[in-house]
Amino acid sequence: MLSALADLKTDRIPNGFILFGIACGIVDSILSGREITSILASVFLAFLLMYPLYMIGAFGAGDVKLLILIGAFQRPGELMTILAGAFVIGAGFSLIKLATEKNGVERLRYFISYLQDIWRTGHWKIYGENLKKDYHTCWKNKIHFAVPILFSTVCRIGGLF
Repeated sequence: MLSALADLKTDRIPNGFILFGIACGIVDSILSGREITSILASVFLAFLLMYPLYMIGAFGAGDVKLLILIGAFQRPGELMTILAGAFVIGAGFSLIKLATEKNGVERLRYFISYLQDIWRTGHWKIYGENLKKDYHTCWKNKIHFAVPILFSTVCRIGGLF
């Protein structure tokens, strides 16, 4: 919850909080009888799945680190459930944001242009890089993914999925 609040308030998730959370997750998992290989598998799985999305600008570094933190607490299958839930919840938030901002057609055109540019050049580029120059435009098109991660984690722990 603290990471979602920090993300909403400052657009950042503090590294100290993430490191403390990872340490707590590792200790808790070991004390619960979980093998270190399972812990490392979850942590590396979170990194391997999220890092490419970070590299193209689709997610922030805090989102990647937050999922690594969750991996320290959860087994790989549970991590995948939380990640899938976060993507579904995030998609719902994005649809609400598109409807609220009334810029769905504009965003779709930008996305198609982005994909065409990658296809044409054969090189990945940072998604939305040119939008970051204009704070208002960037804010209109952004969701704080720590919130869908929080909701998904609560749903998983609560047994909803």
